[in-house]
Amino acid sequence: MPEDFKLPPHKLIPASDKPFLVIVLDGFGEDQEDEFNAVYRAEMPCLNSLKKNAPDKYILVKAHGTAVGLPSDADMGNSEVGHNALDGGVHSRYDQLHQMLTGAVKHGAKKIRVHTLTDGRDCDDGSSVKHMKLLVKDLKELEKEGCDAKVASGGGRMRVTMDRYESDWNIVKRGYEAHVLGEAPCKYTDPEEAIKELRKPKESGGKPISDQWLESFVITDDSGKPVGTIEDGDAVIIFNFRADRVVEISKALEYEKFDGFERKRFPKITLAGVMQYDGELKLPKIYLVPPPHIEKPTGQYAVANGISTYAVSESQKIGHVTFFWNGNRSGYFNDKLEKYHEIKSDQNIAFNEKPKMKCREITDDAIAALKSGKWKHVRLNFPNPDMVGHTGDLEATIEACSAVDKCVKELLDCVDELGGRWLVTADHGNAECMVQRDKKGKPMYEDGKHLPLTSHTLAPVLVAIGGPGLPEGVKFNHKLDTPGLANVGPTILNLMGFEAPPHMEPTLIAS
Repeated sequence: MPEDFKLPPHKLIPASDKPFLVIVLDGFGEDQEDEFNAVYRAEMPCLNSLKKNAPDKYILVKAHGTAVGLPSDADMGNSEVGHNALDGGVHSRYDQLHQMLTGAVKHGAKKIRVHTLTDGRDCDDGSSVKHMKLLVKDLKELEKEGCDAKVASGGGRMRVTMDRYESDWNIVKRGYEAHVLGEAPCKYTDPEEAIKELRKPKESGGKPISDQWLESFVITDDSGKPVGTIEDGDAVIIFNFRADRVVEISKALEYEKFDGFERKRFPKITLAGVMQYDGELKLPKIYLVPPPHIEKPTGQYAVANGISTYAVSESQKIGHVTFFWNGNRSGYFNDKLEKYHEIKSDQNIAFNEKPKMKCREITDDAIAALKSGKWKHVRLNFPNPDMVGHTGDLEATIEACSAVDKCVKELLDCVDELGGRWLVTADHGNAECMVQRDKKGKPMYEDGKHLPLTSHTLAPVLVAIGGPGLPEGVKFNHKLDTPGLANVGPTILNLMGFEAPPHMEPTLIAS
């Protein structure tokens, strides 16, 4: 073992041959207890008991803003930064797009086409309308400066372009065909009209289609010809900086050898990214800033000190307990001591239609790993509160949280039977606030219906510890000044029986 990875034994918590379990509840925050709080309304006897029965082993920590390395405390947390910290501009920012556009024109660009993706998950659902209006306005200003600037295509992030972990290449295919070939089921001559039409409810009195599920569309001229297909010699810039969501479209645009789907046409372009989306694959080759370089993450210390590790989640979040957890690194630190297991997520189904997702399968798999005796550390992620919460469906999110609570109970019972230790936490808020609120915090309504909130929140998240393997008297330090997720990493190492390295934030464990 390299000397700089060797950790001294913890003064209060000895190492153990019993398993240590970490559960990440994705999108599970704590906020005001009202009818729009799915976490509060769910049947959760297990998770509710953690605070009630052991308050000295339960604490709330910040999961947004500067506590997780974001520019300001107005920036919500997300899964990527949350899991990096356990170890906003969540996807892209309009101000950066505007600066790129004006900078390109200043440096002589005469033709620009923007291919848009609407969010509806990490920002207010329906905000696509105002963002598209602003973009069209700004592009018209650039036309006054002699640049032919237009919106060319688009679609909702969950249906077009932004697949992750190769869960469904058809999502990327729809985007490629719209952006590159100018082929899509929906064609419009006006991008603002496109957004408004695609958001119209499918039935009278129904809900508008969420921004995240908008069908792919192409903007055409009056003759029906697409205004912005991607051709040989074009320069293509991806200004999205969420690596897990754009690495696949980057492969489709850059790799000559590619088997994700049939591309029909592969233009020879110059591809650049606002950042490099995969440092190991060197993808794309041209980029503005390198990927975040995170040295000595928690997972690396665990393996370097002989902790055999098993990580499991379903496709939607497997990268969060592997790639992001390990400081944005693919693969294993030590393939003899680690195993990562992906349970395939359901495809082509909205998460609120099946709110239990794969929590049953994740639980059974983790219990088998715990009982096998092969793994000292098992970690997992339950995606349900986040993925179902993003749909804005309050009742489905309540069901999702209740299902996860039952699974957590089974897992903690298993650890108790085996004499081990456990830590339960979350990466950011979401399910605890399912309504848009005004500046005074009051729920907002339209046509007698509450306005759903589909984005992450600024809420704190829980950290709870326990298990019969935890020495008596171990408790949290509730006098820490504004603890955040970065304090959880050293706490995890403590629970494995080690003192944390000095470069980490203070542990949550009281000395």
